[in-house]
Amino acid sequence: MRKFTLILLVHLFSSITAQETIETDRPDQTETPSVTPAGFLQIETGFLYEKVRDGAKSASHRTVLWRYGLNDRFEMRMVTELNSEQFGDDLRTGLAPIVFGFKAKLIQKKEMMPAVSFVGHLAAGNLASPVMQTVNWAPSFRFLIEHSLGEKLGLSYNLGAEWNGETPDATSIYTIAASYAFTPQLSMFAEFYGFLNKHSTADHRFDSGFTYLLNNNLMLDASAGVGLSEVSPNYFLSGGVSYRFPLR
Repeated sequence: MRKFTLILLVHLFSSITAQETIETDRPDQTETPSVTPAGFLQIETGFLYEKVRDGAKSASHRTVLWRYGLNDRFEMRMVTELNSEQFGDDLRTGLAPIVFGFKAKLIQKKEMMPAVSFVGHLAAGNLASPVMQTVNWAPSFRFLIEHSLGEKLGLSYNLGAEWNGETPDATSIYTIAASYAFTPQLSMFAEFYGFLNKHSTADHRFDSGFTYLLNNNLMLDASAGVGLSEVSPNYFLSGGVSYRFPLR
């Protein structure tokens, strides 16, 4: 029995370490084209605090992105968030609409050719706390592009759109981020991103942060940013931990 257990543990350890290091879609807003390895469950958790210019505050006490790799080109996704929003004396706390989605690789990175993927989500407006529900289910999508500019420097950007579940108008999304690996464990990024809607003022933001790899399957992150437009938050802070493990 001990021999069987030892063989099982060795097999499990080798299946984990044989994979490349974990790649996450946090803490920046620019999502990576990479997908979770087949048979692995990847869990990306974190918090976000935002201070808005008119004195309002919002926080995601715990955001969890669940990712499961079906094969080397496709993953299933789900997002759960516990949020709070405060406007003066009015405080609302509850579960935000649960988000279901997928990510699919379209083009593999080769020499000068960037990696390209597509990610699509659908927020279930009625699968939420009563104070957080929306009238309709809300779709969103992005094209994810990533270039390698050397062994340590990378450039990534996203283009897409999202709906809020309340109005029929779409909000366009853009992100662009540069990253630099100081060591195999420590990387930093700087990013511009924004939201564009024809019925409101453009919302542009900047953030920066780092990721630290504890091992191939466990990563820590922290970031902070500021708003660049009148409608943007004053500042925001974020931190989290991501990990993965095989389910088969």
